[in-house]
Amino acid sequence: MHELAFPLLVGLILVALAFDFLNGLHDAANSIATVVATRLLKPVHAVLFAATFNFAAYFLTIAFPELHKVAETIGKGLIEKDLVTPAVVFGALVGAMFWNVVTWLKGIPSSSSHALVGGLIGAGVAHAGISGIQWSGLNKTLIAIVLSPTLGMILSMFIMLVSSWALKGLASRAAEKTLRVLHLISSAAYSVSHGLNDAQKTMGIITVLLYSTGYLHGDFEVPHWVAIACYVAIALGTLTGGWKIIETMGSRITKLSQHQGFSASLGGSIMVFAASLMGIPVSTTHTITGCIIGAGTARRASAVRWGVAGHVGVAWIITIPASAAVGALFYYLTLLF
Repeated sequence: MHELAFPLLVGLILVALAFDFLNGLHDAANSIATVVATRLLKPVHAVLFAATFNFAAYFLTIAFPELHKVAETIGKGLIEKDLVTPAVVFGALVGAMFWNVVTWLKGIPSSSSHALVGGLIGAGVAHAGISGIQWSGLNKTLIAIVLSPTLGMILSMFIMLVSSWALKGLASRAAEKTLRVLHLISSAAYSVSHGLNDAQKTMGIITVLLYSTGYLHGDFEVPHWVAIACYVAIALGTLTGGWKIIETMGSRITKLSQHQGFSASLGGSIMVFAASLMGIPVSTTHTITGCIIGAGTARRASAVRWGVAGHVGVAWIITIPASAAVGALFYYLTLLF
């Protein structure tokens, strides 16, 4: 157990909630890129829509508590929880927030999730060395970096093909109307899955902090007040939007029809819900980008602006090492005080 004055504990929790808010702001584009790009909803309405369903994920976890496995992975599945100190938490959060701000200002849809993972690994290794890493949790997270966008791309292409076959008997106006409704529903599902997976990452950080400072005991379990605070923070962040990233996600990678928007958001929601069930802190940014590319490719490969997609891919590769370096740096800085 690591002693920490109560005001400092409150300060660290507020920093964690600030990261959660920034996560919502940075990842707002994940939930609403397709509905904005297809003009299904106006940007302001889309942001309100996404924020509402981000918070709705809280009620889903009340009905299905097993959906909180991602918080366990972040809290004790990446760095041995007994080795986590307040300084490690501070370094992890600052490393992740630094990378989020840089990519947000540049309009790059990088992963808040992997920025947090990188920050936690960097600060954790700086504190306890390589032996502190929980390789099973880290490995499944690293594998998901490749699998989530790849499987999302394939799944969205499949949904495009199946739905094209299912709607072929409808007149074009009726098909378009049906697809608009389906797109709205699938976008709501994706917003729920986004809130569910991403808010839990901050829950895991706050919960392991409370355990490490002796404020919680027994089995690793997220307190209700922590869950509510995290869902509120990510929803408020989503309300502020992330317009540069929305532009990249919604129109620069490929132009979307209602059909493609529906296929991408449905494919993304299936992937993120599955990851949450398995306790994998998957990148919602990576996943929906892969799904958008898949939906665009289903029309024709040339519809995707592969140069833009390539720049996004480079950002994915360097996210974890970059945020790990910053996380380690800020951990060392705490030793000066």
